[in-house]
Amino acid sequence: MTTDPRTPDREVAIVAFAQSDHRRRTDELSEVEMVMPVLHDVLRQTGCKTSDIGFTCSGSSDYLAGRAFSFTMALDGVGAWPPISESHVEMDGAWALYEAWVKLLTGQADTALVYSYGKASPGSVRDVLTRQLDPYYLAPLWPDSVALAALQAQALIDAGHTDEPALAAVAARSREDATANPHAQVTGRRPQGDYVVAPLRTGDCPPVGDGAAAVILAAGDTARALCARPAWIRGMDHRIEAHSLGVRDLTDSPSTRLAAERAGAFDRPVDTAELHAPFSSQEVVLRRALDLDESVRVNPSGGALAANPMMAAGLIRLGEAAARIHRGASDRALAHATSGPCLQQNLVAVLEGDSRAQ
Repeated sequence: MTTDPRTPDREVAIVAFAQSDHRRRTDELSEVEMVMPVLHDVLRQTGCKTSDIGFTCSGSSDYLAGRAFSFTMALDGVGAWPPISESHVEMDGAWALYEAWVKLLTGQADTALVYSYGKASPGSVRDVLTRQLDPYYLAPLWPDSVALAALQAQALIDAGHTDEPALAAVAARSREDATANPHAQVTGRRPQGDYVVAPLRTGDCPPVGDGAAAVILAAGDTARALCARPAWIRGMDHRIEAHSLGVRDLTDSPSTRLAAERAGAFDRPVDTAELHAPFSSQEVVLRRALDLDESVRVNPSGGALAANPMMAAGLIRLGEAAARIHRGASDRALAHATSGPCLQQNLVAVLEGDSRAQ
C-alpha cells in the first residue's frame, strides 16, 4: 500500500515567523548583526532556546557575500556551541524550509529553526545574477535579470495576457497593501517611472535591499504547545524548468503548476496566496499557472515588489502566509517561492489552520 505524499503521517507546522526591517542599505551591519535580532525574535515568540531546537537550516548565497562559505559566519548569530545539528542550502530560505520539513517528517527532530538572509546592496545584483545563466551561451552575453524579465513581460503582452496598464495596477496594489507592513522597504502608490528595460518601468521592478527572515517549525503536539493556531504544512513541492530560456514558453510556468498539484493546492480553494513575483509581469504568469481568481487575496503583505531581500524573499512568502493563519486572517493559504531567471525554479506550499470552533 502506498501513502499520499501530500498527507504524511506526521503533521508539521510553522509556529513562528520573524523578519527584519528591509532597507536599501545596511552598511553598518554585518550579516551576523543583521540576522541576530531576527533569530532572537522568532525564538522569543515560542519561548524556545537554541538548545530546544532539534535541527537548524539556513539559506544564503556566497555570490552576494563575495566570499566562500560565508554562511559559516552567520552561525555566530545562532550559537553553534554546544554543537548543533545544522545544514545549509545555497538557495532562498524557502528551500531550507523544505529540507527542515523533510527532516521533521522523518522523525529525526521535533523542532527546526530555518533562517535566511541577503545583502544585495554592496554590489550590482543585476550583474551578479548573470552568473546563474548557462555558462556557454547566455552568461557570456551578460543579459541581466531585468532584461530577461522584460523579455518575459513582452512575451505576455504579445500573447494578449496583459498590458502595461495592467502591470502598473499590479505594482500599485502591491505597494498600497504594503503600507500595512512595517517591514516593507517600498510602500504606497507612486508613479511607475521611466522604462528600465521596456516594457518594464521602475515600478514593475523589485527594490534592491538587505534583509533577513526566520521561521520555527514543529511537529504534532509540540507545535500545538508552542503556537495557539499553528500553520500546518499540508503539502509542499518544488520543480524546475529547463535551464535554457530558448526552449521555454516564458508566458507559462508548468513547474509552478506541477508543484502546486503535488502540494495539493488544487484540492480545495485557498483564500490567500503569497506569491514570490519580483516583477509585476511574473504575478500574471503565476496567477494563470495557479488558477487564482479574484476571490483570492494575493500578496496582502505587498510581496516582493515591496521588499525583495535576495535569498530571503521566498522564505518571507511562507512566513507571511503562516502569520496570517496564526492571527486568524486566513484558513487555507498558498505560498510560493522562486529562484533563477524568469521563474526557473518554483516551490509551492499549502498551509492550513485548525478548523475554527462553531
